Amino acid sequence: MAKTENKSYSLSEMKDKYIGKKGTNARDEYEYELRMDVLGRMIKTARQERNLTQEQLGQLIGVQKSQISKLESSTNSATIDTILKVFKALKAEINFNVRLEKQLIKLA
Repeated sequence: MAKTENKSYSLSEMKDKYIGKKGTNARDEYEYELRMDVLGRMIKTARQERNLTQEQLGQLIGVQKSQISKLESSTNSATIDTILKVFKALKAEINFNVRLEKQLIKLA
């Protein structure tokens, strides 16, 4: 029996093939949703490490439990203000990076 060689693909190649190339609407939407999912997981993990319920965290920043639930499950686009309030209430540091044409912008 002849032995066949399996070709392996990188994650980037698979994304390009099945989601779309970088810069396409489908790929941009996928990347955005992925970032929101990661952000939601970070919020949930930090909240749990502080032994807070969703309701308690909501009270700390002045929103309903349902808003915290939506943030954690990434079903809602949150404002930057709300995200900053959440991490401040969790006593967690958050950093933003802005990159313009492959150049990182730093604020003094």
